[in-house]
Amino acid sequence: MKKNITLIGMPASGKSTVGVLLAKRLGYSFVDTDIVIQEKEGRLLKDIIEQDGLSGFLEVENRINSELDVVHSVIAPGGSVIYGKEAMEHLKEISTVVYLKLSYHEVKSRLGDLKDRGVALKDGMSLKDLYDERVPYYERYADITVDENGRTPGQTVDELREMMERELK
Repeated sequence: MKKNITLIGMPASGKSTVGVLLAKRLGYSFVDTDIVIQEKEGRLLKDIIEQDGLSGFLEVENRINSELDVVHSVIAPGGSVIYGKEAMEHLKEISTVVYLKLSYHEVKSRLGDLKDRGVALKDGMSLKDLYDERVPYYERYADITVDENGRTPGQTVDELREMMERELK
């Protein structure tokens, strides 16, 4: 039985919001790997991207996520973690991976300034391009998919908690 839950999905899919609520309900810790990256690197995500470029940031993200050593935790990695093969193999090994699925229109309406959020976009790439590129990865790595369209974070947490409690028995 896996001792952690990892939430994957697009930026604004609610990984942090749902993650904190789920951790509280299960009595787990909450780990935001973007914050772990900032602490270990001593830089903000947007500064890492600015200074090291997108590929440099993805290398840092892959390395730090692949070394994550936690138990009884809800893990919320950045949306781009799915590009890191080692990171995803490690997260699948130590946790049940849950894809928080949102429609493109819902993602677009929830997102503010992409740069300010530290969203890793290649030059010339639109949010729609990013969505279309990432969804197959999320679907491939997910052990469980939760469709969040038209749901509040609380409703998503309730469904996930029931699923996890069944799985943890």
